[in-house]
Amino acid sequence: MSADGLPPLREVISRYGLAAKKSLGQNFLLDLNLTAKVARAAGDLEGATVIEVGPGPGGLTRALLMAGAERVIAVERDERCLDALAEVAAHYPGQLDVVSGDAMETDFAALATNAQGEVRIVANLPYNIGTELLVRWLTPGRWPPFYASMTLMFQREVAQRIVASAGDKAYGRLGVLAGWRTEAKIAFDLPPQAFTPPPKVTSSVVHIVPRAAPLAVEPAKLAKITEAAFGQRRKMLRQSLKSLGGEALLARAGIDATRRAETLSVAEFVALANNA
Repeated sequence: MSADGLPPLREVISRYGLAAKKSLGQNFLLDLNLTAKVARAAGDLEGATVIEVGPGPGGLTRALLMAGAERVIAVERDERCLDALAEVAAHYPGQLDVVSGDAMETDFAALATNAQGEVRIVANLPYNIGTELLVRWLTPGRWPPFYASMTLMFQREVAQRIVASAGDKAYGRLGVLAGWRTEAKIAFDLPPQAFTPPPKVTSSVVHIVPRAAPLAVEPAKLAKITEAAFGQRRKMLRQSLKSLGGEALLARAGIDATRRAETLSVAEFVALANNA
């Protein structure tokens, strides 16, 4: 038995035939010391409601419950994992709700409606949907959002893009959107061998906290401006933003038309979006 009184994860995977599926972007984190480290990176979970995406056999789910989460809402698309998660739910009566469904079609704000305490999102996100989910969580129409923080695992390359700022090599659309409404930092890295099966890349856990009062701008406009600017990142802005107003737009925002996207601060991108 493991520290929580449940069977070891390798035994669970073997019993329920849960070989990770590449098509679902699955890479299971089996070491309970490491799942506990992810849970700790989310901060104090006592009394909190945690939303988890892609729990798989339940390794991180168990760590979140052991860390004191009042309730975990786990969204799992892979029906093969439901029996293993039901075993965890039985061990923690009334504390684990498993939602069988696709995270890309889930209304997360609705899941959080009747939550007790703070809502935190903590997940080892499936690689194939992680970035898209993050963008959705960063760009709702209303702010502040339903969550108090997000602690998410990504490929290290994606994590670096999330925390990047103007002038950084990794700076791009993700860095602007994350930097606009949140403060994001990389908590720690995990090597490929920490996972089953091992991915080809290092992973990073990113901790993201919403800003109370981000600069005012329509999310859709900011997304459109950043997409155009970084879509041709080697070109001057007068060229990359030509379809959105080019030099006239840049003049209204007070930005030199010969600059390139990676040199602009979040505030300058907001100015462009507000003048578009």
